[in-house]
Amino acid sequence: MRPAGGRRRPPKRRGPCPGYFPRPTRSLATGRVGTGRAQQCRARGNQALARRAEARGNRARHFKKSGDHLRTASTVSKYLFTKAEAGTWSVSDLCRVLGVSRSGYYQWRAVEPPPAPAWQPAAQRAFTRHAGRYGTRRLRAELHAEGHRVGRYALRHWLQASGQRALSTRPQRPRTTQADPAAVVAENRLLGQPAPTAPDQVWVGDITYLPLAGGRWCYLATWRDACSRRVVGWHLAAHMPTELVLAALEQALTLRQPAPGLIIHADRGSQYTSLACRQRIADAGAMASYARPGNPYDNAQAEAGWSTLKTELLPHGGAFASLDEARLEVAYYLDTYFNLDRRHSALGYRSPHQFETDLANHLP
Repeated sequence: MRPAGGRRRPPKRRGPCPGYFPRPTRSLATGRVGTGRAQQCRARGNQALARRAEARGNRARHFKKSGDHLRTASTVSKYLFTKAEAGTWSVSDLCRVLGVSRSGYYQWRAVEPPPAPAWQPAAQRAFTRHAGRYGTRRLRAELHAEGHRVGRYALRHWLQASGQRALSTRPQRPRTTQADPAAVVAENRLLGQPAPTAPDQVWVGDITYLPLAGGRWCYLATWRDACSRRVVGWHLAAHMPTELVLAALEQALTLRQPAPGLIIHADRGSQYTSLACRQRIADAGAMASYARPGNPYDNAQAEAGWSTLKTELLPHGGAFASLDEARLEVAYYLDTYFNLDRRHSALGYRSPHQFETDLANHLP
């Protein structure tokens, strides 16, 4: 019934039922009966729209079930999920189900942060390859050698953001220098002398300890070249008699074959001031040199790398399981990693091997 004083409402239009195609009608202008193709096309279009609407509803119901855990997520997380699934589902459906605006999503896409710079994957590879031993200085030198221009502050920020941290040194504990007051020693031949300009001019030696399981210790004696910082000889043993430094010295003399006039410098420990050690130095045509009493800085170069070596060999403050394991680890670290690969700050962030190669080729 029509309400009093009101207008008559137009009848509602209803779309065709699925599978319904209207019959051809007679044209009022020409009186001809048409084929009904236009109406059939419109009917097919309406059916296609109905199927799409039904499919859209199914997709929405699917996201309402599988996307409930995303409703409580942050807006950025929802935008990231929308971006990842935009190739499968429509952005409108995703935004509606996740409860975010489509315009906000497109605004976020417009100000999306740029991709990570190319140096970051290279920095991660270098940091992993050196087992966390490289800090920002050596990482910068490594990346510069690969063609990446990046500074220390950017590397520091990247390490902090990625939750990574380079190894730090630990203090030494045992005392390895025991002087012999009755020994006759030579003077310090390095005082007042310029720094060596070529390998095998000056070698410096020292002894350090390494922990073993069960509270035991082993002792490492090394000889280093003062110019290239290369470890030219080393020996590891459970005790530190004179034979410890003699074995390391014999290895260095055999491998390097130095010319006469080499200066071999060490502290005033009894192993170095012994008659056997001084005699072997003289037989090699070298000159012995010893630090002054009570002046540890005279042998600072030989002692400088011990804390770094211990930290990088035992990064978590552990101990070697046995003496044989310690020998294997020390052999790889000194002969392969330290001499051939590890960058040294005093060498312009080059490895000892690279420094000697550049020096032989007259490169700066």
